[in-house]
Amino acid sequence: MSAGQIGAPLYVGTVGTEVWWVEPRPEEGGRMALMRRKADGDPHSPLPAPWNVRSRVIEYGGRPWTAAATGGGVLVVFADFADQRLYAYEPDVPGAEPRPLTPVSPVGGGLRWAEPEIDLGRGEVRCVLEEFTGEGPGDLRRLIAAVPLDGSAAGNRAAVRELSDDRHRFVSGPRISPDGSRAVWLAWDHPHMPWDAAELKIAEVGADGVMREVRTLTGGPGDPVAQAEWAADGGLLAACEGTGWWNLYRVDPETGETVALHAAAEEFAGVQRLGLRWFVPLPDGRIWVLHGLGAQRPALLDPATGELVDVPGERGEWLPHLALSGAEVVGVAAGPSTSYEIVAVDTVTLRTRVVGREHQAVVEAGFLPEPVTRVVVGPGGREIHARLHAPRNPGFAGPEGEPPPYVVWAHGGPTLRSPLALNLEIAYFTSRGIGVADVDYGGSPGYGRAYRERLREQWGVVDVEDCAAVARALVDEGVAAPGRLAIRGGSAGGFTAASSLVASDVYACAALLYPLLDLEGVATGQTHDFESHYLEFLIGPYTEVPGRYRDRSPGAHPDRISVPFLLMQGTDDVVCPPAQSERLLERISAHGVPHAHLSFPGEGHGFRRADTMVTCLEAELSLYGQVFGFDPSGVPALRLEA
Repeated sequence: MSAGQIGAPLYVGTVGTEVWWVEPRPEEGGRMALMRRKADGDPHSPLPAPWNVRSRVIEYGGRPWTAAATGGGVLVVFADFADQRLYAYEPDVPGAEPRPLTPVSPVGGGLRWAEPEIDLGRGEVRCVLEEFTGEGPGDLRRLIAAVPLDGSAAGNRAAVRELSDDRHRFVSGPRISPDGSRAVWLAWDHPHMPWDAAELKIAEVGADGVMREVRTLTGGPGDPVAQAEWAADGGLLAACEGTGWWNLYRVDPETGETVALHAAAEEFAGVQRLGLRWFVPLPDGRIWVLHGLGAQRPALLDPATGELVDVPGERGEWLPHLALSGAEVVGVAAGPSTSYEIVAVDTVTLRTRVVGREHQAVVEAGFLPEPVTRVVVGPGGREIHARLHAPRNPGFAGPEGEPPPYVVWAHGGPTLRSPLALNLEIAYFTSRGIGVADVDYGGSPGYGRAYRERLREQWGVVDVEDCAAVARALVDEGVAAPGRLAIRGGSAGGFTAASSLVASDVYACAALLYPLLDLEGVATGQTHDFESHYLEFLIGPYTEVPGRYRDRSPGAHPDRISVPFLLMQGTDDVVCPPAQSERLLERISAHGVPHAHLSFPGEGHGFRRADTMVTCLEAELSLYGQVFGFDPSGVPALRLEA
């Protein structure tokens, strides 16, 4: 398999008729490459290795680049992962090299930047600034700032102008009105996450660009705002969740009054971080939207009539990375048999063309799984959304009458979901006789707030129960056999997988990738700031239910784990620190449980290097072979230690 096809291109943008984006390069040490496609050319990366265009704001990052047309070509501003400085680069100027725009701070995590927007008139680039004020993970402030394009701030923090105050812990999505007189953005504070309580702020923009007379238009707990945009006519649009579904509204900039544009029991947005866009206003007044239950597909919404017209095509999974280029909308889309591609859709003819990261059929179609969407009935009669990928290999078949082994995949987040897109990691296993059940357990977005809030104070319970319910349904239907089920997950999915070993006897083994194992550690400051209070929603306030944190921590119960597992961890992980994995391994050694541990120097939260990915997949396959009783050819044998 090609490690380069694991992962999707992100953060699409346009400069005139040019399309730009960033894409993962596992074969180049996991860097994110900035890509450029001129109207009459092929995609290429104007920045060679080791430039790594990736922001670390809130650790998960946000849109790390922007560009604008100049008299001499294009000016690009980007954040480089290595030092998190902003750099300016003019790729059309012969001999030009990236030049730093921001200083390096010696304090804590330094200065970090996301969602840049170039203002050539002022000679600045506006950004979301994350600034550490001390050595702790929570010693920081966030605000909207302006960095001069002339480089005068490269060694002088004082040259960075602060455009907003820092009264809120988090800010994202700043947008300037078409006439330049107003700005809107999203803001929220601990203990909330943005998808629970983000407010829509508005301010007057002075002649100096500073944002004054700040007030809240709408949003907050119970009615969070996921995205806001100015329309071409100066009107304000926002995606809000007051009805329990992310729908689109017109917002009065004076009163904050909202009017629904198309009320529906489906999602027109999702869980926001930084730089995500589910809708784009068009110059003619229509709105390009992504919508659906689970997977989101594009449509055109007429706000005057509420009419919604779906865009035809086989790519049923679009990511919230959208940009407008003339009469075309550019985005990132995939389908069950195609990987994520950069596509452009004509908003008049609705014709689609691929403009970048074109799908390469490195695996013959007969080896790819054909996903089947299922709804399984779980405890209490609740519905659980899942996707089944049966084994598929035209050259082999399992023994007649013998169900194949299955692996239940628990996605990360936990406020994420499993996309309906070609996943070559899944195909790696299904082509070798192992089925995969991708579970959107309670808490997953895409199915309304009630489904997402099933996880309120129930993490480690509902997710574990839902995954087990899907596994048992496979057995009841004869699709899988008892004793031939495994579970795997990364990050929050690793927590669910590890918790499943502690609380369930359904699985014969597990694969844990950079898992969260110690809830008490997270509650007492052993994680990054963005998610440092997330457990108050997922588990409950630590001061009120400290025992629940220990009870639900899989690392605290090694005596309840009785089946083999593989644990894979990066040494540079600041989200799920490797110390948590090390404590579990120390404790499990006293219980004689077969296990293996793979540690990867230089990897963070989520593996990005090709060699790491290959090693992990081969080790995981070897684990399943040893547990399920088959000999996987061509992969090194994984050594399990008791």
